Amino acid sequence: MLRPRLAGAAGRRLAVLAAPLLLLLPTACGGGGGGGGGNGHAATPSADVPGDIVVASGRDVTGKNGIRQRLIDVWNTGQEKSGTGYRARLVELPGNADEQRSQLLGALQSGSAAYDVVNLDVTWVPEFAAARLISPLPKTLLDDDVIEPVARTARWDGEVYAAPFNSDVGLLYYRRDHLREAGVERPDLGGGLEWPELKKLITTLDERRPDGYEKGWTTQLAAYEGRTVNAVEAFASAVPGFTLTDEDGRYEATVEELTEGITELRRRTEAASVLPDAFRSDEAASLGDFAAGRTSFLRHWPYVYPALHQTFPKDRHGERLGVTALPGRAVLGGQNLAVTAASQRADKATELIRFLTGKESERCLLDAGFAATRVSAYTDDAVTCAVGAAPTPSAAPTGEGADTVPRDAAGRPEYAHDVLLPALQEAAHRPRTPLYGAFTQTFTTELGALFADDPPGDAELARRLAGALEQALPH
Repeated sequence: MLRPRLAGAAGRRLAVLAAPLLLLLPTACGGGGGGGGGNGHAATPSADVPGDIVVASGRDVTGKNGIRQRLIDVWNTGQEKSGTGYRARLVELPGNADEQRSQLLGALQSGSAAYDVVNLDVTWVPEFAAARLISPLPKTLLDDDVIEPVARTARWDGEVYAAPFNSDVGLLYYRRDHLREAGVERPDLGGGLEWPELKKLITTLDERRPDGYEKGWTTQLAAYEGRTVNAVEAFASAVPGFTLTDEDGRYEATVEELTEGITELRRRTEAASVLPDAFRSDEAASLGDFAAGRTSFLRHWPYVYPALHQTFPKDRHGERLGVTALPGRAVLGGQNLAVTAASQRADKATELIRFLTGKESERCLLDAGFAATRVSAYTDDAVTCAVGAAPTPSAAPTGEGADTVPRDAAGRPEYAHDVLLPALQEAAHRPRTPLYGAFTQTFTTELGALFADDPPGDAELARRLAGALEQALPH
């Protein structure tokens, strides 16, 4: 099932990694159609069959009846009026991202046609494309309006395999009220700052500690994808043009580059600056520590912006919460929509994807709290959302509330044009490889030594990391 380019060692690694997943969910997506007759190969549909177009996705962070469902409802209304016989149905997969990936791999490798559209993390696209689990899409889905680094996540091996649905990028949230209390003359950091400037601000906060304050900043350094993201951001900031893999997924970094990256990661995570709990934190834990006032700075994603504004409403001095670009480079995240190879409604599924990723839909996603994938959502006032206001996104699975987000004259989140859009346009990619699962497990595990009681030197850890990555990835 692999392309010739992945034959040999790389192909064998991918097959070994994927094979156990066939055992995880042998009937998890039963009842959705015959697919490949149980032989592990996806069916090749000859024509669309009217019926439900099933969209499999992770949880919508905009809450119950969130913006994704509302957009699907709009599309369904149009189909009903036209009497097409098609209807889209959103299925939210349980578990964390790794568990969702396993569910999707297990289902699609079995040849099941239960899912027509899958919402993939941007790092999964090469894996699903190389294994022929998703089908190539029209290249017109990636027009010039799609933010360039975001568009790259949808391509593999010269083909367009997905359409960017909602993007993501690391941002720096901060407490303006803490900075005011500490006597900082410019508590608005909207113009951005570099890491040495952030360290100086943390030193000032340490000397004039706000109530409840413990350490300057927190992030996600537990042994999962959050550690990978933070490390890639440090590496990309330290080494201009840094990449761990080439466009074909082959490992290409040098020990010297890894050493510089590790040195930068060590600086960012030194005990004088970072909350100790950060080394055990994921997105939820780090957000909770920041909301509790234990830190004044937080590295996180755009979706927490509305929820944090509910947590920190204005006081008599003005805004208590601020958001700006991360010092250095930020990592690109997000999800892309793809059509499964076994779909019996591939043409209509592609039509649905075109609607969900179009200009008006992307504006709806931006207004609701996601990072839109199109420039027009941030810059063109004529592009508006027609589905109405979505529930306010919340950091908690069930938390919803009134919209408190500061908005510009056109109704966008106020920070979208000057902070979020430039961050997306300048974002760094994680390695693009069909073996991303093997990469991130290796990367996370090896870097754990940096946070141990007796860490090795930067050069020694870089040599260990290089050796492990050479074993995990083709080169």
